[in-house]
Amino acid sequence: MISDFLNYQARTNPTPLAIEVAKARGSYIWDQSGKKYLDFVAGVSACSLGHRHPNVVRAIRRQSRKYLHVMVYGEFAQGPAVRLSKRLITALPAPLEQVYLTNSGTEAIEGALKMAKRYTGRQELIGAVNSYHGSTHGSLSLTGYEGIKEGYGPLLPKVDFIRFNALEDLEKITTKTAAVILETIQGGAGFIKPDPGYLEAVKERCQAIGALLILDEIQPGFGRTGKLFAFMHSRIVPDILVIGKGMGGGLPVGAFVSSKAIMECLTDQPKLGHITTFGGNPLIAAASEATLNTLLDTSLMSQIAQKEILFRSLLKHPKIKQVNGTGLMLAPVFESPEIANQVVLKCLDKGLILFWLLWEKKAVRISPPLTIKEREIRKGCRILLDVLDSL
Repeated sequence: MISDFLNYQARTNPTPLAIEVAKARGSYIWDQSGKKYLDFVAGVSACSLGHRHPNVVRAIRRQSRKYLHVMVYGEFAQGPAVRLSKRLITALPAPLEQVYLTNSGTEAIEGALKMAKRYTGRQELIGAVNSYHGSTHGSLSLTGYEGIKEGYGPLLPKVDFIRFNALEDLEKITTKTAAVILETIQGGAGFIKPDPGYLEAVKERCQAIGALLILDEIQPGFGRTGKLFAFMHSRIVPDILVIGKGMGGGLPVGAFVSSKAIMECLTDQPKLGHITTFGGNPLIAAASEATLNTLLDTSLMSQIAQKEILFRSLLKHPKIKQVNGTGLMLAPVFESPEIANQVVLKCLDKGLILFWLLWEKKAVRISPPLTIKEREIRKGCRILLDVLDSL
């Protein structure tokens, strides 16, 4: 199968990890030879409840017996999408009042950027240095790492960047700015948290000059930081919230959320301000509803802080310089990119799945299923530390 994989599927890099997946369950993945891997990545934060969580599988099966795609998004009232949207809004603070369901996080970013321009009547957008928002043209335009943009220009005009956590850069936000878009926690940069008061300062500046604040919670959302969304650790509410990844329990989904007043600008003059065929797909909405209900109706999110404490107590080694991030979104930072690279590859050989980060090459990603057990945390950290001892 590997030769067919390499021949017929387009690649994102010359040397993919290329595990031949046979099955997955909980915190584990098995390959075709029967080798078992402990998964500390969870599909890059997407499998928030682990692999094949019974609530998600049950919801998929139940919905598959009723109907699948029946109409483009926004025309028919479909139970899974309606229930998902209502439960999500019930769990969010005002003025977040309506959900637009999409197929992916990057599509949700595109919708949010379009909506900000339409609502404000302005054209300029501001992102953050070392940010990542997706690979489509608009999302890529607001990604703050120039190396990934080479060969894909011209991208969106009238885009500028501020440094994350640099209060002195907020003067770049002016009356020409339609929106500022930030990851609540910077993922590709190495799981960088906002300094205390930073998000509040950005929101205050945006409000003062009439710009919108878009928060990208595609990675930290859905319980990964111990709250449903990472902005809930602050004292602000974004004008537009963008979500995805862990929302679908392992299925592809995204959404952007805002007030009714802002959302309405997509519905008229002109109509069809954002169109998606498969957004709100009933099968995926059912899986997303099951995921959200599981997060909200169990003690799972309240366990995240203790799991972080356990990780931090175990991740102590002379070659680990610091551990960035929060909750179950952690990034051990090593002495060099070479060590980080060897850690990923050698841990894989020993049955532990880790992964690289986009821009911070000295760090590796630890974003396991939120359902991970204490014994699995101890097992994985022991493998990681043994690998570091061997380097």
